[in-house]
Amino acid sequence: MRLPIPPDGQMMALAQRYVNPGEGDVRRYLKLLHGNFLALPEPAFRAFAGSLAKDAREITDDDLRVLLDSEWRARLTAAWLIGMDRRTHLREQLGELLLESELVYAGQGYCFALARFGEERDAEILTAYLDRWLPERSCPYNQDDAMGAVLYLDELHSTERAARFLGPGGLWESSAMAGMDPARRKEYTRLMCEFAGSCMSGDLARWLPKRRQFLDSTDVRQAGAS
Repeated sequence: MRLPIPPDGQMMALAQRYVNPGEGDVRRYLKLLHGNFLALPEPAFRAFAGSLAKDAREITDDDLRVLLDSEWRARLTAAWLIGMDRRTHLREQLGELLLESELVYAGQGYCFALARFGEERDAEILTAYLDRWLPERSCPYNQDDAMGAVLYLDELHSTERAARFLGPGGLWESSAMAGMDPARRKEYTRLMCEFAGSCMSGDLARWLPKRRQFLDSTDVRQAGAS
């Protein structure tokens, strides 16, 4: 694992450029974490969205792979950039990292990216992750994000992959995630994917009322917590 500290100048430069860009105490990775960016004042929110979309278009695959080889802040950010630009050729690498669950928080980004890709293969990866990690009550990292993504993809493809986890006797009810509302997680995933789509298409203004509706109905920190 590469860290953004001396003597790794490349990693330090990439972290400064993509993970911690700009000024202020709350850097990009903290805004991405748990969807905290949703609560930004509108001018700051628009600036954040524009910067994120620009970097998602411009970052190279090589730089993304370097970030994915670093700590959780870099991995979370890289996964978001990958998902924003729908770089599906990096799907399998994200899937491997998700299944490994080596670091906390980074999985939020992997689950977002897979949901954003929106294909059957993404649902397969997510369900494999749930099969592996829902029974591990001592590691309740991102199973709620994964479930939200599976439910979102189920709706997209008219499938029922989530049903065996959520039904009576399913892994969900005996997991550390049992208190989470899967339907709410699906709506959160939908919101993130629609945000990404609006950013990348330049149609953010049309999406903004959905942000306000979501903020009025929930606590952002609670909605995005894993």
